[in-house]
Amino acid sequence: MLSLIDLLLSRLASLLPSELKSNEFIKLAVPHRHSMLLSQRRATLIVNRVRMFAFLFAVLTPIWGIIDVMVFSYPLWLGLATFRLLACAAFVCLLLFYRPSGNLFDAYRALALLFAVPTLFYIASHTLLGEYQLTQLSAVVAAGYAFLPFVLMAGLAIFPLTLLENLVMASVLLLAHAIAGYLSWATLNWPSYAGGFWLLLLIAGVAALASLSQLAFMIALVRQAIRDPLTGVFSRGSGQEILTLQWDTARRHDTGLAVAFIDLDHFKPINDTYGHEAGDLVLRSCAQHMLSSLRSTDTLLRWGGEEFVVIMPDTDREQARLALERIVRRGLGVRPDGKAVTASIGLAERCTDFVESAAELLELADRRMYLAKTSGRNRLCFESDDAAVETSAA
Repeated sequence: MLSLIDLLLSRLASLLPSELKSNEFIKLAVPHRHSMLLSQRRATLIVNRVRMFAFLFAVLTPIWGIIDVMVFSYPLWLGLATFRLLACAAFVCLLLFYRPSGNLFDAYRALALLFAVPTLFYIASHTLLGEYQLTQLSAVVAAGYAFLPFVLMAGLAIFPLTLLENLVMASVLLLAHAIAGYLSWATLNWPSYAGGFWLLLLIAGVAALASLSQLAFMIALVRQAIRDPLTGVFSRGSGQEILTLQWDTARRHDTGLAVAFIDLDHFKPINDTYGHEAGDLVLRSCAQHMLSSLRSTDTLLRWGGEEFVVIMPDTDREQARLALERIVRRGLGVRPDGKAVTASIGLAERCTDFVESAAELLELADRRMYLAKTSGRNRLCFESDDAAVETSAA
């Protein structure tokens, strides 16, 4: 029985994108498992595609109104034209006034607005058309309005959405289709309606697969772009983005933000004596030791060479000092000669040090790291003058 389950799971796993690691599959299902940088870049992409979609609808929506004038009688085409102008105005507002902020909830709001406008237009126009007896050409043109939910459902494919987000959006469109059917209950063609509902479900499934495929490629590309290939921790470029985001959050909520600059002591002799492969092994081991001692909310960056940076959000100086001392007590790894790896550490904190920018916070931590190094290495420095308060990292 267990072997059958394992076989089934392996077959299902083979259907998932090969670009992802096994521990990343959960990121295709729910958004809260995404990193801060992935969420930011995904939010920006979603808003940009919302604006592109809004531009397309803003152009095409009023153009079709010409067909309405040519086919429908005066009271009907005027009502449809009113709905079209209102929808067009909403699309133009979405295009002009919505800009990417990198915030995922802003992206959700933009996506909701984009799909709400044509959904409301579909329900309103479907109800209005149901009040008239249409024949021949007018009935054919009116049937075209019924295809709007299919266009919207297929449109989900251009967004990198998780499975949960796809389910929510598809459910809303299916609900709109159900409401439109309820409003025209008396004249509803049940075989046609049931077939349309089933087709919507099929399109929703295909769109979800396309959307998840986009998300998988995005996860893989972002991972490659933001991670240091040697140690697996965040790279310097992505670290600067993370620090800026954490700084903005700390300023907005008036909370602490600590940054530690860590430089491994006497690292160059390892490369000179034992070779770069041994040095790389020490760096990887050191990064893993630090990661095992950090909180899930903290971020470890490889700044360059043997330098690392730790970003600790919602943390005051005393909490950060205790956390760093805990990391050092647990050890940073072992050198090829069997001795313990030590480090010179500089610590700065937003509130205690009264810094005015993320760059200034990082620069202050860097200066204190050099002060710790010139004061004998293997120590933590969290003051900046000659009478610096230092604690041995041993």
